[in-house]
Amino acid sequence: MQDIMPFISAHPVLSLAWVALLIAVIVTTFKTRFSKVKEITRGEATRLINKEDAVVVDVRAREEFRKGHISTSLNVLSTDIKNNNLGELTKHKAQPVIVVCANGTSSRTAAEGLISVGFERVYTLKDGISGWSGENLPLARGK
Repeated sequence: MQDIMPFISAHPVLSLAWVALLIAVIVTTFKTRFSKVKEITRGEATRLINKEDAVVVDVRAREEFRKGHISTSLNVLSTDIKNNNLGELTKHKAQPVIVVCANGTSSRTAAEGLISVGFERVYTLKDGISGWSGENLPLARGK
């Protein structure tokens, strides 16, 4: 404990960076825990798609979507969700919606946007399409 103060005075930038990272982790943890959007695994996503007719919303760019996406998924960009340009997605407000991105990091913002416009059950897919394809789950091409 007595070595901490000399370390902080000798390495102020490193100490500030550590504190900033600690705060970022705490804020992210609380934000995730108290969010209405829940992250689900690939198994839970498969169950929702097969048993409850969940709608998969892929928020990746059109080119990425064409290279491989979950079958029957809709390609709606995050900017369209933010601007409330939802198109045919609006008729699925009562169904479960699974928002998917490339690696599971950017889908949360889009999912929160869907909740704010009245969607009831919105989830994000853990690890996104990279996790899906990493487990050799089927991807559709084209469209």
